[in-house]
Order: sequence, then structure tokens, then C-alpha cells
Amino acid sequence: MTDIARLQEVLRTVTTEAVSRLSEVSNRREGGERSDQYALDLIVDGPLVEALLDAGVGVLSEEAGVIEPTRALTAVVDPVDGSTNASRGIPWFATSIAIVDDQGPLVALVENHVTGERFEAVRGAGATYNGVPLESPVPGPIGDGVVGINGTPPAERPWAQFRTLGASALDISYVAMGALDAYIDFDDEAHGVWDYLGAYLVCSELGVPIVDAFDRPLVHLDHTQRRTPVVAHDAETLGLLQELRRS
Repeated sequence: MTDIARLQEVLRTVTTEAVSRLSEVSNRREGGERSDQYALDLIVDGPLVEALLDAGVGVLSEEAGVIEPTRALTAVVDPVDGSTNASRGIPWFATSIAIVDDQGPLVALVENHVTGERFEAVRGAGATYNGVPLESPVPGPIGDGVVGINGTPPAERPWAQFRTLGASALDISYVAMGALDAYIDFDDEAHGVWDYLGAYLVCSELGVPIVDAFDRPLVHLDHTQRRTPVVAHDAETLGLLQELRRS
């Protein structure tokens, strides 16, 4: 039987270490090994991945790829979600981890490095914000809503306001808690599974629908695949926003 409490403690421990390591990086704009990568991503990712492997789980990391894929549990890791924000001192970046078994996401944690805000979820046991159980958000008219965006939205749009914040795991978690009313990715195939899977479980536990705009499965363990997440508080609004994204 999987020890859920132990997995939660592992995620808390490795995330605390990730926050500490990033806080010590002095040159946050230094480039990494790829053109779309910062050195800070690697500085955080290496020890985090090593600790997860030592805990007995396999890893699918944005930076390190897939390691020990035959293990019963796999941790899907974004060491620094919103690394451009982190590089520029914009206080909206997080570590996001979701542990997956053969039934899908099992345990997840998303933590804002600057504020210390922590979202956690366990399959079938709900989701919490800073240790306090979250309740499902109450849907409201999208015409009055504030929507999180990735990319560039169309000129004609059905919501009142939007925010382009730059860290999808946090953005989507904020939809789950009701601070944002929806989230849409308008970029072209921009999201790996590590970008959203931690927040996916938070949404799932609160009954907040989250889908790919083109009806592809969001839960997978393929490092090469990309998705286009759309999130809303109710199915009717989700369908409206999904059609908007498709068009």
C-alpha cells in the first residue's frame, strides 16, 4: 500500500530545499544548457531530482527528462515554473510536483517561492491552501470574470479582465481556489505535462474542470508531448472558452 503521508512529506522536504537553493542564486539571468533554459533551473532541478530518486520514485522533469520510468510511482517535476519571472525578480514563480501512479495523479504540491503559498492535493482526499482545506469555487458569469492567460488573447473576448502572470501551475491553482475565474493557454503547444499536472490534481479534487483545448489527454508521461490547457469553474463556461481557443 502506498504511504501517502510519506509522499507528502517527501514533496514538502524537496520543495523547501528547492526554495532555499534558488534563494542563493545571485545571477538569475545566466543562461542554461538550452536556449529556453536558465542556469537557475538546473541549480534547483539537480538536487530535487536526486532526492526524489532516493525516495524511490521515478522522475519526469522538464530539465532532466525521464529517469527510472519503470518505477511504480513517477514524480512529474517543474523545478521552477515561471523561471523568466524568477530571473527578473517578479514574485510569481513556483516549484510544482505531481506524483503519478497507474491510475493518474496521486499526490501534488505547488509552492510559490516568494510568498510561501502552498497548494497540496491527494487523490480522493481533497486539496488544501497553506494547510487549510479548500472548498469548490462558486461559478459566476464569465462576463464579470477575471481570466488567467498564457499567450495573446483575441481582441473580442467574453470576460471582463485578464491577467498574464507567467507561471501556469500557480495560475491554474488560483482558478481552483476561486481567485481567478478561468485560465486559457493561447500559445501554440507551449505546455509540457510538468507545467500543469500539480495544479491539475488540485482542480480535480475541487471539481474544477480542466481539459486540453483539443480534447487530448492532459495526463501522460511523455516528455515530448505538449498540451493547451483550458480551465473554468463550470462545464458550460469551459465549453465556451474551449471553443474560443479552438477558433
